[in-house]
Amino acid sequence: MKGSTVPRLEFRIKFIPITFMNFRSLLSLPSIYVARLFIALMVTSVALVWCAASARAVSLIRDPDIEYALKMMSAPILNAAGLGSNVNILIVNDTSLNAFVIDANSIYIHSGMLAKLDTPEKLQAVIAHEAAHISNGHIARRMANLQSARSLAGFGLALALAAAAATGRGDLGFGLVAGSQSVAQRQFLAHSRAEEASADQSGIRYLASSGIDPSGAVEVHKMFVGQELLNVSRQDPYVRSHPLSRDRVRAMERFVTAYSGKSHPQPEMDYWYERARGKLTAFVNPPKWTLKRSSNSNYEDVRRMREAIAYHRMSDYSRAVSRIDDAIALRPNDAFYFELKGQIQLEARKFRAAVSAYRRAAELASTNALILGGLGRALLTVDRPEEALPLLEQARNLDFRDGRILRDLGSAYAKTGQNGMASLAVSERFALAGRLEDAEIHARRASGLLPRGSGPWRRAEDILIAAKRAAKK
Repeated sequence: MKGSTVPRLEFRIKFIPITFMNFRSLLSLPSIYVARLFIALMVTSVALVWCAASARAVSLIRDPDIEYALKMMSAPILNAAGLGSNVNILIVNDTSLNAFVIDANSIYIHSGMLAKLDTPEKLQAVIAHEAAHISNGHIARRMANLQSARSLAGFGLALALAAAAATGRGDLGFGLVAGSQSVAQRQFLAHSRAEEASADQSGIRYLASSGIDPSGAVEVHKMFVGQELLNVSRQDPYVRSHPLSRDRVRAMERFVTAYSGKSHPQPEMDYWYERARGKLTAFVNPPKWTLKRSSNSNYEDVRRMREAIAYHRMSDYSRAVSRIDDAIALRPNDAFYFELKGQIQLEARKFRAAVSAYRRAAELASTNALILGGLGRALLTVDRPEEALPLLEQARNLDFRDGRILRDLGSAYAKTGQNGMASLAVSERFALAGRLEDAEIHARRASGLLPRGSGPWRRAEDILIAAKRAAKK
């Protein structure tokens, strides 16, 4: 994503040489499935990301710190909704206000929504509403209606299933590939007024049963009041996909009144929400903006973290490391601060120091895919592929949709002489990005090198079969 004008958090920043670690394209294998369904069902000129210059690409912000905060805030709500821990909360790199679901495994929230909402209760209200769409069956019915489409849509599903079989995980979700301005996306995401009323009631109930103040839901809705009267091009996407009216807001107020007095303070959530917003805004806003406002933080470690990011983006390595060390001193067992330190050092080409920081992060969070992937990447920079390989394989098993891990896996396999596996990793990475022709070339090479009948060989064959079907469409 270098040379772009949009920040890349790998988070990583696009408009300066430094990159944050976790911006990812949302062109996932399952994305192809949804996109092909769109094509099959809407033969008219649907603007998809890869075939229309006017459509804006949808990308994810993947950061272990932010995702942990969102997981903490959503856990009681998802439990109340009967969804448990199977739903991921993911941030879309888009400054507009929106949130949506397209399957039962993930809730997508625009970065603009996270930056705009100023209390955890407001964001939790958004999460509760989207969780209600899942638990009430709105998405399941919509997907069922799409199943009759005849296209290579099954490619994403087939490869996702292959991944689940290979990793033992069946919770790999569907990603959305349509551009944010496409007719297809708006139609697919749009909820009926009946669905919205149902989700409103259920969402308030989830908040109340979790002890979370439901009044945040009313405040969120009031942000959008009056937008239904605006031209569609001037409306926030949330209004277009979630029909809004003053009657709906009044009904929401009645729901909230019925559950008043059942909430309690969330000091831990206050901390994690400020931290998540602080990290996001420090990466997407100019460093001077961050430095001017860092003293507004209610928590000293968050202030130090934000300053570290600002100085990192200004290529002031010594100050960046000093500030993140200050944060670590305040929270010495915080895996995510060590991960950020490793990122700063890795991007400053202090490779050995980065390995040490990432290793400590991995010790503290041994099952976090993004941290394990970061450690594997750091080990590759110091030419230790044998150590990197098992870490990258574990990271891949935990998060199959991470194209960067597949890239690093390919490098690690190649450096350890496993050329068949290297070709397979490259093929899967191209498939993840929707580049089926390139995926086919490398899958063919992998198929010829891998033991016939083995699990990896079957994965390569799945890609070949899918690519051939795609070529016939």
